[in-house]
Amino acid sequence: MARYTGPRCRLCRREGNKLFLKGDRCFSDKCSFERRSYPPGQHGQGRVKVSDYGIRLREKQRVRRMYGIQEDQFRSYFDLADRQKGVTGTNLLVLLEKRLDNVVYRLGFAESRSQARQLVKHGHFRVNGRKVDIPSFQVKVGDVVEVAEKSREIPVIIQALEAVARRGVPEWLELDADNKKGSVKSLPERAHITMPIQEQFIVEFYSK
Repeated sequence: MARYTGPRCRLCRREGNKLFLKGDRCFSDKCSFERRSYPPGQHGQGRVKVSDYGIRLREKQRVRRMYGIQEDQFRSYFDLADRQKGVTGTNLLVLLEKRLDNVVYRLGFAESRSQARQLVKHGHFRVNGRKVDIPSFQVKVGDVVEVAEKSREIPVIIQALEAVARRGVPEWLELDADNKKGSVKSLPERAHITMPIQEQFIVEFYSK
């Protein structure tokens, strides 16, 4: 499967927002977006008039890159959200939030979603006592996500848990840091997603 292997800070600059793709670096003065908030490239500092289509495209790309998902899979999430009852944009964000790699990140077991995705793929987590190594696995209310016994002393997980206070844990999740486990208390709601996302633009982009 194709995946982006270039500099992640370049993506933040391209989208004009912090996407928090590099863990602690995003909170430090080393953050590239803080130093150069304009798009990369020789024309990055020039004035460019963005069309209505461009605005909607950039919002879609920003959310897709934030969650680290390829275009085909992102479109599949949108189609599923569109078939569900309720507001399509909210449904889409809920589906993205319920991904296991995102839950691992939100609980503080990883410093970024990309790191969480790698840890999940390598089998370092259990869901309700069973090994799950699929990052796109959708968690349900009542599920318990915990670090596998053999993985509890992995430095990157310990380091991430030490920094979880800076980011916080959303209300729909509950973290037991001492036992390196967390539970899903409820489904995520739109109010729990604090990133400045305008999901209606994504709906409009795919509806054309």
